[in-house]
Amino acid sequence: MNFRRICLVKCLLLLFPSVKCSVTKWIYAAVNESALLSIAAAAGSVYDATWLKDREKLLQLKEKKVKYYANKDQCRCKILLNGTLQIEHVVKEDSGKYTVTVYQQDGKLKAEEDTMFIVQEPVPQPILSAECMNKTVSVKCEVKQKTKDETFIIELSQDKSKKIQKNATRLELHTRHSGTFRCVVKNQVSKKTAEKVIKCSGQLDLYLILSIAGGAIFFVIFVILLIYCIRKKKAERLEDDDEERMMQARQADSEMVVRELPQPPCNPTPKQLRALPQPQVQQQALPPRPRPRTQPRTPNHPRERP
Repeated sequence: MNFRRICLVKCLLLLFPSVKCSVTKWIYAAVNESALLSIAAAAGSVYDATWLKDREKLLQLKEKKVKYYANKDQCRCKILLNGTLQIEHVVKEDSGKYTVTVYQQDGKLKAEEDTMFIVQEPVPQPILSAECMNKTVSVKCEVKQKTKDETFIIELSQDKSKKIQKNATRLELHTRHSGTFRCVVKNQVSKKTAEKVIKCSGQLDLYLILSIAGGAIFFVIFVILLIYCIRKKKAERLEDDDEERMMQARQADSEMVVRELPQPPCNPTPKQLRALPQPQVQQQALPPRPRPRTQPRTPNHPRERP
């Protein structure tokens, strides 16, 4: 269908060359930049070209002479020999519909073109923030809008997932996976990006869960082995103590046996009687006897003689 339409238009132009060609195009420019509004139908220099903004005449080029209809300082524009309109240090008030009409030297209309000229502010730097809630990552991309008439696009992406919103100042993305997040803010004249690596400590994946479980099992086994070794050492110490006590008891019994005197045989021979040591009877010390009280002696009176 498109091919048929193109062929139809070409045929009409060949049959009716006086029919004017109207073309509408869009041109975007940033504030304080320079813009060029060219004429598609002009291959070289033109004889007569007039530029209008919103149906008001700005300037005219005729026979290589320029005529200004608007204030030159306010317009900040000039026209080149090929009919191109140049605007310097554009402002947002320069936005509008620009129309150019091109006439041949014989007075016939050669072309008429419409151009939509849009002046935009550069987009601000986006602010990327994140919040971890219940093992979920909530990522926010915010843009501080200067004026209400600003239009831009926000893109928030992570790996293959992407979320796009137009004419918004805030965009949120909820996911369960950590990683690198990217926020892009753009319009027709500028583009700015913010990237951030976000990891939530509360978010656990399969490998992390398995490693934690394996570490816990290893720790429990280590504690069990440690308790077993401690108890075993205590039991060995108790056995050693019991053996030492038994040895000490045996030594004490042997010493007591050695200390005991040998008993004489039932029917000792005279030689054995002589060889046997005579037991020494230890006399127990008797308590001292009480001394009798000494009675006072009566004086011996001399006997009287008869």
